[in-house]
Amino acid sequence: MAANKKLLFLPGDGIGPEVMRQVRRVIDWMDRKRKITFDVSEGLVGGAAIDAHGVPLSDATLAEALAVDAVMLGAVGGPKWDNPTDYTKRPEAGLLALRKELGLFANLRPAVVFDALVDASTLKPDVIRGLDILIVRELTGGVYFGEPRGITDIGNGERRGVNTQVYTTSEIRRVARVAFELARKRGNKLCSMEKANVMESGLLWRQEVTKLHQEEFQDVELSHMYADNGAMQLLKNPKQFDVIVTDNLFGDILSDEAAMMTGSLGMLPSASLGAPDANGNRKALYEPVHGSAPDIAGRDLANPCATLLSFAMCLRYSFNLDEDAKLIERAIQNVLGGGMRTADIMAPGMARCSTTVMGDSILRELDKVAS
Repeated sequence: MAANKKLLFLPGDGIGPEVMRQVRRVIDWMDRKRKITFDVSEGLVGGAAIDAHGVPLSDATLAEALAVDAVMLGAVGGPKWDNPTDYTKRPEAGLLALRKELGLFANLRPAVVFDALVDASTLKPDVIRGLDILIVRELTGGVYFGEPRGITDIGNGERRGVNTQVYTTSEIRRVARVAFELARKRGNKLCSMEKANVMESGLLWRQEVTKLHQEEFQDVELSHMYADNGAMQLLKNPKQFDVIVTDNLFGDILSDEAAMMTGSLGMLPSASLGAPDANGNRKALYEPVHGSAPDIAGRDLANPCATLLSFAMCLRYSFNLDEDAKLIERAIQNVLGGGMRTADIMAPGMARCSTTVMGDSILRELDKVAS
């Protein structure tokens, strides 16, 4: 079957190549067992690109990312490339450039507690059992991109660091629209989080989300919450939430908090989506939430589940292959239920395994759930 689904793999740094290798194995399985073929190319990003090209994202790789249907990314960064005097040459600058140039303004971060991992969370089991929430984070605006920014010498031995929090109506409405649409497909509840009590950008955020709700999404239950209270409520009663929408800075913090409630960053996927084109297709990048974990890189110890779950999101949001996405999710759930664990989610009485063995187990389970 001719491949018409184009993917760009950017394994990146640290454990990125190891976990991305397991996605390759699942793609091969889909080709054999599901007759679904992908045209996969591979490029460099982050520290690997710095070593090869002197920049964290080359023009050629960016051009390829713009040409494919979706990008799968592993991880970027590591102490080898730490260079705080020049942020444009840090590995993370490659990821930020991808997000910006592809127009990936909506970051989807699900926080789902698998039944088999309830005890892995630091929260009480009754608080997080059955948790299934989705955080939608604005990704290309706010304080990470606002101008002016920088560090200046103001004399007398003093320096000033400035970052600017700025949002426009269109930036707020487009990410809120994605969140409302996703809420309609889930529990039909959306909570918008900001700091409207002390920040003008937060007040504008609340006003614009409210206006959009009144204009287009009155069937969705909308609530508002200050982001600091939202952080507390995520720990106190997380199951009150269905979909949360928030800005770039608060989304960065709140999504990591929600991730750790599930027990391990090694289990959390993400998707970053752009605006739909005339055919309804979006530029998209999928990546695990965890970092490059240089301390275990090359040792076959990393948990590949977050990356495989990110690929499941890719199947769902970029290729409308929801049934196949569910197969991957079910296979992972079953493997964990059978007691297989990588080091990050290890528990007494479970079977500790490597990255490769976890991949082997998931492939065997895919054979079962797909039969």
